[in-house]
Amino acid sequence: MKQDIQPTYYQAKVVCNCGNEFVTGSTKEDIHVEVCSKCHPFYTGQQRSVTARGAIDRFNRKYGLSQSK
Repeated sequence: MKQDIQPTYYQAKVVCNCGNEFVTGSTKEDIHVEVCSKCHPFYTGQQRSVTARGAIDRFNRKYGLSQSK
């Protein structure tokens, strides 16, 4: 086998735009990301629910459906 063909493996520090930091394994020493699990709407459940409710309301208005029974 050839010697020294594998890349160097680091304990990389990942920094998010929201300020969250964590350590993971990577071939890069530092990683900067825009969205992480602390600020992503899918994991937090904060931002997408408003959008989903608006889409549901538009659907109900379009087809004349009412939510009260």
